[in-house]
Amino acid sequence: MRIGELAGAVGVTTRTVRHYHHLGLLPEPERLANGYRKYTLRHAVVLARIRRLTELGLGLAEVRDVLADEAGRDLVEVLAELDADLARQEAAIRERRARLRALLEAEVLPAEGPVSPELAAVFAEFAELGPASDSPMAAKDREMLALIDTTAAPEDRARLMTALGSAFATPEGAARAYEVYVLLDALADAAADDPRVVEAARALADCLPRELLPEAGAGLDDDDGFLRALYADFAPAQAAAVRGALRIVTGRQP
Repeated sequence: MRIGELAGAVGVTTRTVRHYHHLGLLPEPERLANGYRKYTLRHAVVLARIRRLTELGLGLAEVRDVLADEAGRDLVEVLAELDADLARQEAAIRERRARLRALLEAEVLPAEGPVSPELAAVFAEFAELGPASDSPMAAKDREMLALIDTTAAPEDRARLMTALGSAFATPEGAARAYEVYVLLDALADAAADDPRVVEAARALADCLPRELLPEAGAGLDDDDGFLRALYADFAPAQAAAVRGALRIVTGRQP
């Protein structure tokens, strides 16, 4: 058989056959006087086995182990590992579909979405309890919460959602938050030394859920790259208010 006949018989492409030669998975046959390779039935048997193994999901390195004459790894061991990996993938897919269902069943998706169903619920409750608002600072706050929702460890995310729910899922909590947004929005065009910065910092410090705050005296280093990026995203007076609030809650200033 020539390479095209071999590939056609097994149901692969000639390029695949050459690739397997290059990787050492399929032995190269002898060449005839005219330069063509002469494939035998044995080549077709090996090629068919490679196809079956790859269709099961084995990587080519694993296929090489299975085909090795020294039986570097037993086929049962490889297939057991593959089965366990597929089980993990199935569990991950089920979890992702559950999250998608929760998002699709929501009446309104947040502009910052997709976020976790828990954070989406917090956003929805907050919007219902507070007055209608197009506050730019509120939008920034939601973006920051979506960032934390994405990057936090599961246990930290659960703590965040519990704290947000207890702090803002009441009319009083929502009203306090909106008051802070009004104060911070008013600083959009102000200088960093504007006297209103102190009031906004104190109001923000009072509004932050205590469960999420670092212990008194814990450092929030202004040289931290994330904090520098956070402050740079605000107008100067707003950044000063946020910085002041963090210093208040960490005991660095009264």
